[in-house]
Formats: sequence, structure tokens, C-alpha cells
Amino acid sequence: MDPRTADLTTVALWEGGDAVRLVEVPLPEPGPGEVLMRVRLATVCGSDRHTVSGRRSSPSPSVLGHEAVGDVVATGPGGAPADDGRPLAEGDRVVWGVTVTCGTCDRCTAGRTAKCRSVRKVGHEAFGSDWPLSGTYAQHLVLPRGATIARVPAALPDELASPAGCATATVMAALEAAGPLTGCRVLVSGAGMLGITAVAAARAAGASQVLVTDPDRARLDLALRFGATSAHGVDAPVRATDPTSGGGTALGPVDVAIELSGASPAVTRCLDALDVGGRLVLAGSVAPAPPVPLDAERVVRGWLTVTGVHNYEPRHLGAALALLADTRDTVPWHELVAPAVALDQVGRVLTGPPGVAPRAAVVP
Repeated sequence: MDPRTADLTTVALWEGGDAVRLVEVPLPEPGPGEVLMRVRLATVCGSDRHTVSGRRSSPSPSVLGHEAVGDVVATGPGGAPADDGRPLAEGDRVVWGVTVTCGTCDRCTAGRTAKCRSVRKVGHEAFGSDWPLSGTYAQHLVLPRGATIARVPAALPDELASPAGCATATVMAALEAAGPLTGCRVLVSGAGMLGITAVAAARAAGASQVLVTDPDRARLDLALRFGATSAHGVDAPVRATDPTSGGGTALGPVDVAIELSGASPAVTRCLDALDVGGRLVLAGSVAPAPPVPLDAERVVRGWLTVTGVHNYEPRHLGAALALLADTRDTVPWHELVAPAVALDQVGRVLTGPPGVAPRAAVVP
């Protein structure tokens, strides 16, 4: 398409630090396997705030943002499939995964596509690369071949669907790693967006108890509204449990612990709360932090399992949408997303203090 005659689209271009400005760029035609999307609503993941604050490395300039819901504008020659194998069509309302993978390397074929050897990520690519329109803080973006794209159920509002592509799908991956939860005592560490979502998901999966910890009282109150059976500050007493000790403490024993805060002391507390045969899933430790001491004898004698989850697989995006659709009328998902602001407010949202709701939202 000739840039001199092309339609234009507006993007919020992050130029490093707290510099974000709106720019107009030509609207491209999608190539083979690509999908041109119009963004309906984007939610602001905490990782983007960390990028702007300098806590997380990312190329600049770039268009940030990866959680969103949008409409298919056009597909490239030969079309493109949704996650169910059916071809995408103009006007389809969809969400998409964070990672774009090759599908052929050893990690992809082993079922670890999130760790594809040539992985690219929505909202993580340089503006000067061959994928300039990679982020969702824009009117349009392009999804390359290899992206996971899923249609949104008609009854699911945009503000519920948008986080499915990151927060909700990541939680579904963590719960899968935790194993069956029916009748289990579950501890969720951290009551941010992922933690609150994990509370609701664990309850939906049949957990008999869901305990949650967080230093923020308002977040703990929110967790209770999402199905937590008890909520505790980070100073609640915990002690290691062994087969003969009997009883327990405020945070133990539990069968499953899901750590989503990334705080080293929280990881230790989760380990201490596990009962015999307990399983710990680490999903919040995505930045450097102090090392965590591990009592190997207790792990061995207690038959404990510790595993990590980073990002998710394509099936988890579908599971996220299914959870949201199944619980839409019973879980107050709308409380997690603040009223949307316009695209020209993205810079303020990324650099300002966090709001009351775990997710800010933008309507380009």
C-alpha cells in the first residue's frame, strides 16, 4: 500500500522513560497469515507500568500493550485461522495471546510454545522492526502468523474479555500446573489482578477453601467478594507442617499454594504452608529478587512439588474465555476494570499511581 494514499491509524508511541506521544502512521495491508485488528478496548497490565518505570527492559520506541479485545478488519492472502481452526472473518470480535511462535522448534513441538526459540510478543517489539504495530495502545495492530486468536462469546463484555489474553490465561496455566483442585485447600499469595482471578478460578475448579494473602486491606476485601474463604495480611502466622504435627495455622496446612506476588518472603511462606503432598506453583517471580532458601529435607519427606509457570499455552486462552463466560453472572468481574479512558490518556495511566481497580482500560 502506498503510504501517501494509505489510511492512517493512531498509536501511542512509547519513547523511553515516561515519554508517550500519539503519532499517526499508515495503516498497512496484512501479509500472508497476518490479521489486521481494530482495537475495541485495551487493559493495562502491570508489566507495562514496570516497563515505563524502568523496572522491566523493553525496546523503545515501541507501541506497548498486549491485553485487548478487537475486531478483525482484514486477513492477509490465504486467510488466518482462529484457535478452533475455523477461518477468521471480517468483523469477528476476538482476543489474542501474548506470544507469537514458530510452531516448529523443539520447544514448540514439545508443547512449550511460550518458550519458542524465536518467540515474539504482542506489545514487546521495537517500532522500527518488521512488526511496528505490535501493541494494543493503538487504534489498530497487526497479528503475525503464529499468533493465537480466539473468538469472544457474544455475551461477554469487552472489559471482561480483554484481560483473558494475559492475566486470565496465565491463571489458567497456573491452575493446570497445580493439578486437580476439587476438595483442595488452596492458598493464593498476592491479591492483584492475577490473584483475584486465581481465587475465582480455584473456586470454580472445586476448591473447598481458598485462602488469600496480601498487604493491602482493600485487595483482601475484593478477594472475599471473588470467593476467598479467608483473607490474611502478610504477617499472618505460618509454620511448616509435617505428617505427625496435626492441626495447622492461619495459612496452613494447604494442599496447593499459588504464588503470584513475586516477593521472596511470600514464596517461603507458601512453602511453609504446604501439607504433605502439597504443590507450589510459582507464577509471580518474573523479576530479579532475593534468593529463597529451600529446606530440601522437608521437600523430600513431605513429597512436595514446586513448579514454575511463565506465560501460557494456546489452550489456556480458550480456558480463560470459558471461565469468564461460565461465571459471568456469579463473579463480579466488572470490579477488576476501571472505566475506560481515551488513547491520549495512556501516558498518564502508565506513569500515574495505580487506581482502585486492578486494571485500567483504554478505548482507542
